[in-house]
Amino acid sequence: MRITELLTTGTINMDVSSTDKNSVIRELTEGLFKAARITDMDKFEAAIHKRESQSTTGVGDGIAIPHAQTAEVREPAIMFGRSESGIDYDSMDGQPAYLFFMIAAPEGQATTHLDALAKLSTILMNGEAREKLMAAKTEEEVIQTIDFYDESEPTEEETATEASDKPFIVAVTACPTGIAHTYMAADAIKKKAGELGYDIKVETNGSAGVKNALTSEDIERAAGVIVAADTNVEMARFDGKNVVEAPVADGIKRPEELISQSIDNDRPAYSAGSKKQKNDSQEGASKGKSSIYKHLMSGVSNMLPFVVAGGILIAISFMFGIHSANPEHAEYNPLAEMINFIGSNAFELMIPILAGFIAMSIADRPGLAPGMVGGLMAAAMGSGFLGGLIAGFLAGYLMVGIKKVLESLPQVLEGLKPVLLYPLIGVFLTGLIMYYIVDPPATALNEWMNTTLGNMSGGNIVLLGAIVGGMMAVDMGGPVNKAAYAFGIAALSAGNPEPITAAMIGGMVPPLAIAFATMVFRNRFTKVERSSGPTNLIMGASFITEGAIPFAAADPVRVIPSMIIGSATAGALAMAFATSINAPHGGLFVALTIGEGKMMFLVALLIGAILSGIILGLLKKPVENN
Repeated sequence: MRITELLTTGTINMDVSSTDKNSVIRELTEGLFKAARITDMDKFEAAIHKRESQSTTGVGDGIAIPHAQTAEVREPAIMFGRSESGIDYDSMDGQPAYLFFMIAAPEGQATTHLDALAKLSTILMNGEAREKLMAAKTEEEVIQTIDFYDESEPTEEETATEASDKPFIVAVTACPTGIAHTYMAADAIKKKAGELGYDIKVETNGSAGVKNALTSEDIERAAGVIVAADTNVEMARFDGKNVVEAPVADGIKRPEELISQSIDNDRPAYSAGSKKQKNDSQEGASKGKSSIYKHLMSGVSNMLPFVVAGGILIAISFMFGIHSANPEHAEYNPLAEMINFIGSNAFELMIPILAGFIAMSIADRPGLAPGMVGGLMAAAMGSGFLGGLIAGFLAGYLMVGIKKVLESLPQVLEGLKPVLLYPLIGVFLTGLIMYYIVDPPATALNEWMNTTLGNMSGGNIVLLGAIVGGMMAVDMGGPVNKAAYAFGIAALSAGNPEPITAAMIGGMVPPLAIAFATMVFRNRFTKVERSSGPTNLIMGASFITEGAIPFAAADPVRVIPSMIIGSATAGALAMAFATSINAPHGGLFVALTIGEGKMMFLVALLIGAILSGIILGLLKKPVENN
């Protein structure tokens, strides 16, 4: 597929008017919407910002490639923008960005489309191509320039390197979305290796899957290994090799340094049980990030589908009657029993999945089995969500130690480690520690917390609702929001629905408040912002807090405090009105069908949303030329 099938004159903006990163993202998103390439500007823009929060897509050399793969994309497309004066885009090299290529890829996209998008990333590495794009006078010249450099390239399999007298190295590149940075890093490393006289094979972990996968023979004969990735990569296969781990951005900007490190025989060999082979730049970057939070979010993100599906199915069964799943009760309904049974099984996997994926994030695949067993023990013995968290970290770090201890075993036993020694020793030791040391006090603490929560009333429960509700609006999908939501889920799993009720109503307020403000205080918002009002109504009703992110990103000083006040108020009122929802998601569609105190929940929600909307409208200044 040619790139010009995705980049057309209708998706080219020769004179971007924006002056900052957030506004250029908005302007390019609007261009895709006007060209009918996306169905929802706000959701797509939120996906772009989410990708930016992982690492900047300002790749340097005056180029930015914001990209997202979402269900809001009608058909794959590229939106081109050019700024003559340049825009501060938090680029990797600290320089302004002049050329913008916003990539929109549908979920589940075919490989051919993703290959075309990846090829664009490679073209932009060419300095001559960039110069021609900056000099282009018309949309047609932009198309012609891209088409000129869009030459068919050999497949990954065809470029696999045969044995030669040259030093041979291997590399793996991967970025969170697997669209742009993955391939730019691969191209930069391959180009620099060729200049330095090395043979190289690069495995790319992109959206279309793994390409040019490294074989055991490739790894065996490699003098060094480069892993330039911002996502988890299978590392056990590199045990005993000289491995350099770095962010994918370093693969683009510092390939020569990575190659030099990978062939430095004075560096210690990589151990599958150790994560100490990172280069200095990554170590510096990692100091600002919490690895514990990363592991926790790995567990929570993998747990959520089970929680949401199971919790909502259980709640739906209550629509037939609170005792409709009990064959011995007068309300019994066979359909309700079946729905409840499915939901209960999904919900019961919550804690084992949480613990298993926390452990896997820490210790790679060997951590999964002991983590899940520890989580299952926590659920069975009564320590619940708290015990599951402990089990995940216990199993993960315990597995790291076990792998380190077993490094000294003879090579002949290497094949037994992943299939016998790791799971057997890991599961046994994790279970032993959980049974005798962790579960007894954790169970007692869990029971005390649940009893205390269940006995809360009056001012205490109202304060709890305000805190949880307010936390949901602090970063709208970030760490604080996730912490409040995780607390609500933990309480719900123990039979206390109040925290999840406060979390849900607190998360619904921001997008609803934005919608209200854009409709009532119209002169405070641009035409594009006003057009998103109806969309935010739907997102708010569906408990999708992220709908407010573009507004918060554009004006955080006014938006975030306004949203926190309304969300905290709604959470407090929901508790004061004694409302409760026995489901972890669903918004109004759940609250108004299976919640208790339905009308008062709606009243609390409207008060919170209107309060936030009014505060925001009063704080914002009228927009000129609106």
